[in-house]
Amino acid sequence: MSITLVVGTKRWSSWSLRPWMALSATGAPFKDVVIALRQPDTKEQILKWSPSGKVPLLVDGGFKVWDSLAICEYLAERFPEAGLWPRDRETRAVARAVSAEMHAGFQALRSTCSMDVVEDHPMAEIPDDVRADVARIDAIWTDCRARFGQGGPYLFGAFTNADAMYAPVVTRIRTFGLPVSPVADAYCDAIMAHPAMVKWIGDAKAAAGTGQ
Repeated sequence: MSITLVVGTKRWSSWSLRPWMALSATGAPFKDVVIALRQPDTKEQILKWSPSGKVPLLVDGGFKVWDSLAICEYLAERFPEAGLWPRDRETRAVARAVSAEMHAGFQALRSTCSMDVVEDHPMAEIPDDVRADVARIDAIWTDCRARFGQGGPYLFGAFTNADAMYAPVVTRIRTFGLPVSPVADAYCDAIMAHPAMVKWIGDAKAAAGTGQ
């Protein structure tokens, strides 16, 4: 069956980037449909695909699933060989916990530092609530790398859904010049070098007319 992932403008759509990274990691062929955000007809165009009126949406044959984390969960079951969750039960529980924390939290960072993978916007003054969010994220990354990261450069060694969930955070740290620890900085480097991230940012820059 063919797989289609409906996403928003790649420059801005953080929630779309998450399942796009996860789906890319499976190695399965897929088509992505990009809907332009911040346009008068954006809602109308999304509703042609998604009953929630939001992106992303995964279409697998005739089956549809929406919400970034739900799509990542579906992909982990659909492609178990991709290892999108760690094999060990306790490690997998931690990966799910930190993914859920990202899904539900860090409102200050998300509202103050919207994702923009095309431009740089270094912050001269970082609000205290944003600093608190970044400190918590840094602590999560540092803990995961120390406890589970021996097998590779990602949070749990090999790339998992947890990395997909935090990928847009990495772009925010880079875009806004937010200070992090050396461990977190190295993790950011690994995510920015991931082939799927490189492709996503390349697509975003091309669409914005700034080249590759």
